[in-house]
Amino acid sequence: MMFKNLRLKTVDPMWAKLMALSLALFFIFFADAILSYWVPGFIQSSLGSAFLMGLIMAFSSLMGLIADLILPQVLKNISVKTLLVCIIVLSVIFSLVLIFSIYSPVIIVFLFAMLVWGIYYELIGFANHEFVSTNIPINRRTGAWAVISLFSSLAYFLGPFVALFLMEYNDYFLVISSLFLTIISYLIFLMLKIKGVKAKIETNNVSIFEELGYWKVLVRKVWPILSISFILTLIDSAFWTIGAVLSEKLVSQNNFLASLYLPFFTLPTLVMGFILVRVNIYTQKKKLAELFLIISSFFLILMGLNQDINWQLVCVLAIGVMQALAWPLSSAVYSDILSRMGNEKKHLIGLSNSTGSLAYILGPLVAGLLSSFFGEYAAFSFIGVFILVASVTLLIITPKKLKLPQNEIKNWE
Repeated sequence: MMFKNLRLKTVDPMWAKLMALSLALFFIFFADAILSYWVPGFIQSSLGSAFLMGLIMAFSSLMGLIADLILPQVLKNISVKTLLVCIIVLSVIFSLVLIFSIYSPVIIVFLFAMLVWGIYYELIGFANHEFVSTNIPINRRTGAWAVISLFSSLAYFLGPFVALFLMEYNDYFLVISSLFLTIISYLIFLMLKIKGVKAKIETNNVSIFEELGYWKVLVRKVWPILSISFILTLIDSAFWTIGAVLSEKLVSQNNFLASLYLPFFTLPTLVMGFILVRVNIYTQKKKLAELFLIISSFFLILMGLNQDINWQLVCVLAIGVMQALAWPLSSAVYSDILSRMGNEKKHLIGLSNSTGSLAYILGPLVAGLLSSFFGEYAAFSFIGVFILVASVTLLIITPKKLKLPQNEIKNWE
């Protein structure tokens, strides 16, 4: 008993909560990773158009953007635990709709699946941001986001390998397997019994125009971190759309090294997560993230200059390293700002999520259009040029500290 008590005292409650949340999300992400690898190629082969595939994938993010305008005003006194249950339910519905789409691969079915997928992702954003800003002190937020990214990246690292294995059987078996993983995540979630993690999101009225007014005020002050998030998500969307299609295409041509495309993109987070937890960076986060984006842009440009698979994988791995470093830094900046907003943090959570949604609207559309005209390799280069220009500009003009209009925010209550 004495040793048992000693062991319990050495466990940091903050990290225990964080690990519980991350583990609860792991199997959800694992199921999602399998489907994320398969869905773009399945839609493109079913409809015979890379542009239509990009359009349908973008619809998911459009629904997410609309959800970001509504969710801050309808989520009232909801715990992170309840949000996780909603996420699991939506994940199950998404899988069931995809099963139906195998037998009826028509646009309307794909659009409904994307609607569910879009809302599901936004709920994950609300749960994560609320948890970190409320429960993690400022000097540990980069490390906390690194831990969350580590678990999600492990899932997205394993997902493509499992997806390729399951695709050897049939599409139906792949979706059923993902559904089974989601059910396992729910059973694990029940055993974890996450307690004491309350979302302080309260409002009585729903007005999209009122929410847009809040966003207008916030954008004027936090536009640099919104821009960083947009660029990071744009890179992510490119890899999970045209990157997934290119990988599947090359594997079908017996180029099995191409199966490492997405795993190499997510692998660095598994290593960088441990490093960031130990380092605990809590100053100059914005500037560092922008520097990593500039480096990413160079490797994106290089992807279009040489189609050799070894060259491609080196570039993908380098981009993955930069993403693994920049994501936790940018997320930690959000958490810092959220902690200064009190009960009105819900509006910035919605705004930050909408930035990702916008990137996933434009990303698949632009990437799909570019790949239709120039091919997947060149599409990466074009995206790299845009990111280089945008990131250098941000590095020059981003202020040292993002100041909030505190008096105006108080009036929102």
